[in-house]
Amino acid sequence: MSESSVLANQSKPAQRRPSRLRGFIFLALAAILLLVAAVVGYVVLRVLPSVPALDAVTDYRPKIPLRVYTADNVLIGEFGEEHRDFVPIDKIPDLMKKSLLAIEDARFYQHGAIDFQRGLGAVASNLRHGFGAGGASTITMQVARNFFLSRAKHLDRKLNEIALAYKIEGALTKDQILELYMNQIYLGQRAYGFASAARTYFNKDLDHLTVAEMAMLAGLPQNPSRHNPVSNPQRARERQHAVLGRMRALNFITEDQYQAALVEPLHVNQRGQAFDTHAEYVAELARLAVYNEYKDDAYTKGIKVYTTILKPEQDAAYASVRRNVIAYDQRHGYRGPEGRIELPSDAQEREDAISEALGKRPSSDGLIPAVVLSSSPKAVRVETIDGDTVDVTGAGLKFAAGALSPNAKDTVRITPGAIVRVAHEGKNDAKGWAITQVPQVAAAFVALDADTGAYHALVGGFDFNLQKFNHVTQAWRQPGSGIKPFIYSASLDKGYSPATRILDAPLEMAGENAGATWAPQNDDGKWDGPITMRQALAQSKNVASVRLLRAVSVPFAHEYLGRFGFDLDRQPKNFTLALGTGQVTALQMADAYAVFANGGYRVQPYLISRIEDADGKVIRQATVPAGHTEEQRVLDARNVFVMDSMLRDVTRYGTGAAATKALGRNDIAGKTGTTSDAMDGWFSGYGGKVVAVAWMGYDDPRSLGGKEFGATLALPIWIDYMRVALAKRPVGEEPVQPEGLVRENDDWVYAEYAGSTAFSGIDLDQQQPAVAPDGSVDPGAAQPGAPAQPPAGSQQAPANSLF
Repeated sequence: MSESSVLANQSKPAQRRPSRLRGFIFLALAAILLLVAAVVGYVVLRVLPSVPALDAVTDYRPKIPLRVYTADNVLIGEFGEEHRDFVPIDKIPDLMKKSLLAIEDARFYQHGAIDFQRGLGAVASNLRHGFGAGGASTITMQVARNFFLSRAKHLDRKLNEIALAYKIEGALTKDQILELYMNQIYLGQRAYGFASAARTYFNKDLDHLTVAEMAMLAGLPQNPSRHNPVSNPQRARERQHAVLGRMRALNFITEDQYQAALVEPLHVNQRGQAFDTHAEYVAELARLAVYNEYKDDAYTKGIKVYTTILKPEQDAAYASVRRNVIAYDQRHGYRGPEGRIELPSDAQEREDAISEALGKRPSSDGLIPAVVLSSSPKAVRVETIDGDTVDVTGAGLKFAAGALSPNAKDTVRITPGAIVRVAHEGKNDAKGWAITQVPQVAAAFVALDADTGAYHALVGGFDFNLQKFNHVTQAWRQPGSGIKPFIYSASLDKGYSPATRILDAPLEMAGENAGATWAPQNDDGKWDGPITMRQALAQSKNVASVRLLRAVSVPFAHEYLGRFGFDLDRQPKNFTLALGTGQVTALQMADAYAVFANGGYRVQPYLISRIEDADGKVIRQATVPAGHTEEQRVLDARNVFVMDSMLRDVTRYGTGAAATKALGRNDIAGKTGTTSDAMDGWFSGYGGKVVAVAWMGYDDPRSLGGKEFGATLALPIWIDYMRVALAKRPVGEEPVQPEGLVRENDDWVYAEYAGSTAFSGIDLDQQQPAVAPDGSVDPGAAQPGAPAQPPAGSQQAPANSLF
């Protein structure tokens, strides 16, 4: 065979190969075209018709929760399933945006709806590992998914997502799309949007975040549960480092910023959103009022409620209640551990057991639950709910010293496994830690503007997180001697005066105790003989007050209480009315004492000054009269003038003398209240046009202690608050004597009763037991008693010294 023949034969396969290749390419192209046509047809016929309208993004109306503020614009409460703040894109810090884009969509501003560069990598991943194994969703695609679609991984959903993304890109600018995303995305802990997440995790505004904190938040969108710094701090830190690495690679931050952020300790808020002021009971009252009017819309429409509460005064009230309740609790001794657990020998099992036990016992603003790891009379080591190990030594053991004694009862003894409370004493480490306990006693405090009725402060209990029951508005308690000023006020309208002398001596009233004889007693166990009505009120003499009520008559006094706002159905129609055996709330007491403070007018207490919608438009405004009207008057001006002078004497030389001494003002007035067996302690009073009421007692009424009175329980709370409330208020002007009052027997009397002897004394003609200098009674002798004098070391101001 010739060479040419061989070459010819060899060329035939070579000639056939291009022909076969062209055929393969043609078939492949045809297949691709058919596939594309099928996909396009599917998209046109099936996907595009089902793509929803873009109203949700073009007319974005985020679900913004109900927010409650003080009068001075401090946030005190937020209510709604979605915690969200809407922040315009130009108000979001540039580095916060870059943190997010670095990890989620670095080419956001360069690509259209789809980033094809990332898409190729995702396709390869899906081919290797199956559909859904890898994703390349852009910010726009995530917006489409979050607003319109589920997160299910199937082809239909993905095609819809792509179609929607293109539609969104055609309708909105890039900044608008990013704004939607950063305000809508869920970031864990019920926080939606980055502004809300900043407050939830770090209790900061966006523009106060550090680079490290921004990176932590930017890592959340991929998986808010897995990367949550509260529940998964290790995974959150790993994700944060990935974000920081991307930021550095893209030159969004410098090397120094990168290195500093890697090691920056993060102080993550473990207990959800925190507020600058403790006003939880106030916020709940406001929430309930708004919900009753707007129902479920209250939690989604961005309604803002502005209360009349003043932050400095609310802070003072809260701190005062906490401080004085704890002081009372510690006066009455350590009760022992809250519980006990077994401490496993295995370290991990021990940590799990401690975590589980403490997780059931929330902290109470500094009273931190802890499990005892070791104990001795000189040192106790505990592990707190945060996992910290704390050593309590020295003065920190004083309160619980008895429980560390070898002779301590088993129920009280502090041993390993005991669940206790510890508190950090002072503001620096040098003060150390102390063993403490959560008080069992309850308390309440409320302050109002005496002229308008606007709330200035309200504390409904020791800790809202431990007990939601509001003792200011919901607790019906006996007022004790706090009711006496209203009985005395009634007596003035009957013709009696502060100079009226009343016999303070043992009294037996047959049939008044369920048919048996009733013998009321004075709290101090002493008898002063004939004393003036002014002195009887100042010294809170029970028996003299009962005699006065008997002279006035129960029906008259009972009805008279109604003008002060008391619920008459809850007041007894017998002589125990004088001792406060009815039922009142702290709010009712404040409302009633405001009548004395404002010149004799009933004002309606109110908490909400205005309500705004999400756009700041006022939709409800409280109507506050410019001044008092005669329609509001419930008490004669003369009555108010005289009662005010008597209540000022209570705080000068009477049972409330500590008030004027502590505050150094002559416009302080009020009355202590202690019920039978000291089950309730009160102080109600006013100064500088602020009326306030403090109360302490057990929810299941029992004695607060034989040496406890309103002056030891409630008055310290009242004083601590008033120091702040009156600090910038001028001392009130001396009251002006109204017409119709004259001086008689060195005190005031209504002009129409001047000169009458009918009201000069009560029961003075009765046989009186002799009163020894120490106040004891000699039942074998009878002689007139001398008027009581102020305690040694105090001065009784003349009746006209105020004018």
